Amino acid sequence: MVRNPLTPIEISRISPRHEDDHQTRDQNRKAPVKSNPVVAIAGVTGAVGAEFIATMDKRAFRVGKLKALASARSAGKTIDFRGQRVMIEELNESSFEGVDIALFSAGGSISRKFTPIAVKAGAVVVDNSSAFRMDPNVPLVIPEINADRIGDHKGIIAVPNCAAITVLVPLWPIHRRNRIKRVILSTYQAASGAGAAAMQELVESTRACLNGQAFQPKAMPHPYAFNLFNHNTAIDLATGYNDEETKVIRETRKIFEDDSIAVGVTCVRVPVLRAHCAAITFECENPMTEDEVRAILSDAPGVKIVDDRVRNYFPMPIDASGQDDVLVGRIRQDLSDPSGHSISIFAAADQLLKGAALNAIQIAELLP
Repeated sequence: MVRNPLTPIEISRISPRHEDDHQTRDQNRKAPVKSNPVVAIAGVTGAVGAEFIATMDKRAFRVGKLKALASARSAGKTIDFRGQRVMIEELNESSFEGVDIALFSAGGSISRKFTPIAVKAGAVVVDNSSAFRMDPNVPLVIPEINADRIGDHKGIIAVPNCAAITVLVPLWPIHRRNRIKRVILSTYQAASGAGAAAMQELVESTRACLNGQAFQPKAMPHPYAFNLFNHNTAIDLATGYNDEETKVIRETRKIFEDDSIAVGVTCVRVPVLRAHCAAITFECENPMTEDEVRAILSDAPGVKIVDDRVRNYFPMPIDASGQDDVLVGRIRQDLSDPSGHSISIFAAADQLLKGAALNAIQIAELLP
């Protein structure tokens, strides 16, 4: 199935489809979420969990009550939420009674175990793990691209892979205007993508290296300070692709609803605390100029152009960190393609925000 790239999708509302699709959606849709919902955060003590809290505050997301859920070792501790101390509870089978929205960022195995329990209890789950992304019955949503899919949920909505989000937010508005046939990209992924322990290991190993001390990696498979390496996910021995690369390929096709789009990707872990980067070259069906790309991206939702050739100033993790938008620059014609169909860009986005917590909160804001 190829999605019509010329059909605009407005984030501010759910776009109607054909009447029969609309009726099916109404049959599947859960009851509307309360205006002051009870919100549970599973994995509240992790890096993304902290960003859930901060993002809800920043966006004035309405919460009637917050349930902070984590493992047994964190139970009894407290977190700050809007001037109050909220006690952390152990995540268990009874955690979701009375919960309207459950935000999950505790890993795939936890999501697979507890998400069905949360849904059965009546919650709508927005899941940051990879557990349900490729389930055909679960919407995989980037609100700037396919907010209309939120209404299709049957209790679970998946947040895409953080690298995929970084790449697809700027590619979608171009794809709508001039269908993208092929994408070749390399990612430069920060420690934040592997969680708080990896971020801490980067800090500690860098300090040890500067002090001339030995450091044994624990969170990462290789020395992290002043080093980069293949993304720390399993390698498919048959294809040579790591799991992160496979996610980007499959999720791109699902989100764009275009199984024919060709994606070649190399994912690398780099010694940066937070904010992923990606070097992207894409080929369109029709010729396209770099000025056309700039014009499209200049008012694209969730995108900020940082493209100053005179000062040699382009997207960097240090600037993307803490920002909601995906920064895009290095916009230029691909000189290896004399046909004029290909453009190269460079993007940077905060993995903990747009790559995870912010995207989830945006979804929660649009729940019917």
